[in-house]
Amino acid sequence: MGLRIHFVVDPHGWCCMGLIVFVWLYNIVLIPRIVLFPHYEEGHIPGILIIIFYGISIFCLVALVRASLTDPGRLPENPKIPHAERELWELCNKCNLMRPKRSHHCSRCGHCVRRMDHHCPWINNCVGEDNHWLFLQLCFYTELLTCYALMFSFCHYYYFLPLKKRNLDLFVVRHELAIMRLAAFMGITMLVGITGLFYTQLIGIITTGSVLSSRACCEWECLTLTPAGCFQSESSVLCCAGRDCAVSVLIVFWVQRSRPRKPWQQTFSEVFGTRWKILWFIPFRQRQPLRVPYHFANHV
Repeated sequence: MGLRIHFVVDPHGWCCMGLIVFVWLYNIVLIPRIVLFPHYEEGHIPGILIIIFYGISIFCLVALVRASLTDPGRLPENPKIPHAERELWELCNKCNLMRPKRSHHCSRCGHCVRRMDHHCPWINNCVGEDNHWLFLQLCFYTELLTCYALMFSFCHYYYFLPLKKRNLDLFVVRHELAIMRLAAFMGITMLVGITGLFYTQLIGIITTGSVLSSRACCEWECLTLTPAGCFQSESSVLCCAGRDCAVSVLIVFWVQRSRPRKPWQQTFSEVFGTRWKILWFIPFRQRQPLRVPYHFANHV
């Protein structure tokens, strides 16, 4: 699968992504200059901590750029639909094009996206089947980098020994407290927002596969009341003769919700395109579609 560049022309998205890049540059430049390098020169911290900081920063930036420029799964205008899969496709009522089920039309981008989760202005792109794994990596490394920077900011004032000499510019020395306070404010704000977003993404994938696809797991089957007093659906027939019909409806709903789900390892393997868990954290690779066969035990 070749790399397809996807560029969204959206000034609002450009401003949001520019703000993210500014926060990244602010921390990647000032935190090492004020905290890491001075304490390393005086022997307060080992050099490996600086390497880890820059390593996380690079992974975060690569995930951001790739999530923003990778095609999320845009559908072609004239897709070739196999005859055996025609039942799995539907007509979009906005662009009047055929699309697979669990696809969604993005009003901001103006086209349908396979397994679309949402349109994220912070990456100026949709989050779909082909870049969802990059968006998860971006959330993970942003949260990790934010925690790392906040930890060093705290240790700089409350744990590390005072610096004996400061090889900094006069502007940085005079405004060090304001600079660190601004960095802490941006870090806490970013940490709270990313933690909530990352949590909802993980829960959505584990339970349903994506946020929007949760609708498919909550739909009721079409019930038909037969002359014999039974509710008939595509999968079962429940009789309610001599009983309250509302009880039968609740039974059908319980049967639908009690179906077992995929194991979380398999779900994440399909999202990231590989069974190797170590590769889930690498943004420098190409994702390959993965469909793992699975079998559910019948618990009903």
